[in-house]
Amino acid sequence: MVKDFSDYREEFPIIREYVFFNNAAISAPPMRVVSAVGNLLHQFSHDGLTFYPQWMGQVDGTRSLFARLINAEPEEICFTGNTSDGISAVAGGIDWKPGSRVLLVYPDFPSNVYPWLNLRRFGVEVDYVRRTNGRFSARDVESALRPETRLLAVSSTDFSSGFYCDLEELGALCGRKGILFCVDAIQSLGAVPMDVKRFGIHFLAAGGHKWLLSQMGIGALFISREVNGMVHPVRVGWRSVEDEENFQDLNFRLKADARRFETGTLNIPGITALGASLELLLEIGIERIHARILEINDALMAELTRRNFAIISPMEREHRAGILSFLPPDAAGLFRYFLDNGVLVSQRGEAIRLSPHFYNNGDDIGSFFRIFDRYLKDR
Repeated sequence: MVKDFSDYREEFPIIREYVFFNNAAISAPPMRVVSAVGNLLHQFSHDGLTFYPQWMGQVDGTRSLFARLINAEPEEICFTGNTSDGISAVAGGIDWKPGSRVLLVYPDFPSNVYPWLNLRRFGVEVDYVRRTNGRFSARDVESALRPETRLLAVSSTDFSSGFYCDLEELGALCGRKGILFCVDAIQSLGAVPMDVKRFGIHFLAAGGHKWLLSQMGIGALFISREVNGMVHPVRVGWRSVEDEENFQDLNFRLKADARRFETGTLNIPGITALGASLELLLEIGIERIHARILEINDALMAELTRRNFAIISPMEREHRAGILSFLPPDAAGLFRYFLDNGVLVSQRGEAIRLSPHFYNNGDDIGSFFRIFDRYLKDR
């Protein structure tokens, strides 16, 4: 039986106290995540390592769930601390040659810029595709390619405007040109369907604390089997090798798959949290979640337009994920007012960024605009 979205609202107690439209920053995890982590810590505090085999089963289960989310294989997934960890592992693990070039989109969130700039000490050059009104196209990317371009790194969704790029078209371009394709997916994963095979993605990194509804400090990295041999871990540890629990006969044979990037003791609470949130998202269905988020943002967009506010997020659905940003006269003042009156959103420059999830509804929208209209009246 398919549940109605309203059946999930009790999972999110934050909506009892706040209008919460801030999943593009840090999400409020559902109660099943809180319960799963609480049970884990109870086991640890009462029984120590006796539950260790069960926890390792949870690790395998979460790995499989993440692979299912993006249409990958479990052995193509390793756990990281966050998006930056994943991208840095890719950037640092490729055997770069002096004069190699990486193509980025600018502006972008620093997680998908700094790891590539860090390669300059190896003689790697960084080029940029400049956004126009927050957007860019595959044609823009193709025009910026050089013979030495070896990798394209993009964010699936712009953290500020919410522009969702055409990953399938970009992946096809990279395939034709023989270029590696790396995606920072944190601002779309959990809100928009992802298919790394269909999109031709070689590397994908994401943290769990935004649309995935998990917690801070846990993320995952996808390394396609097609390019697995092209990336060597810069950091290794006891879990990076085959026969990892043989501490007597040391033999440095790295695991053949993405798990060699997991150096040591894993973030078991984080992986448990991510597993619980992935179960929820997959239970509902990402396609259904995406349609729901677009429906909520359509309603928000209509009311903002009626009040004559400029919207900087894309209007066309194929370039929308979950972010809706608009320009008020005084973003800083409005943000403070919202915060003082129980509305949790983000300020990004001169814009206010809204990022609702599937569990939000018309009551949340109504409360948001009642508070907003009071602000407009009192200005």
